[in-house]
Amino acid sequence: MDIAGLSMAMSSAKLNDSFGVAMLAKSLDQAEVTGSQVVGMMDAAAMELSVNPHIGANFDMTV
Repeated sequence: MDIAGLSMAMSSAKLNDSFGVAMLAKSLDQAEVTGSQVVGMMDAAAMELSVNPHIGANFDMTV
């Protein structure tokens, strides 16, 4: 067995795993930020309905 080659392969695999975990953590952080922004937009829409409940309630269409 080539000990040096095995050591380099294991080191490379560890580096690839660490990189994958770091990218996953970054992706999860971004998803959390996006989710909080969506919740904020929903709260803003609910606030608009509480201030002006009649807006958007009726739709009149003539052809």
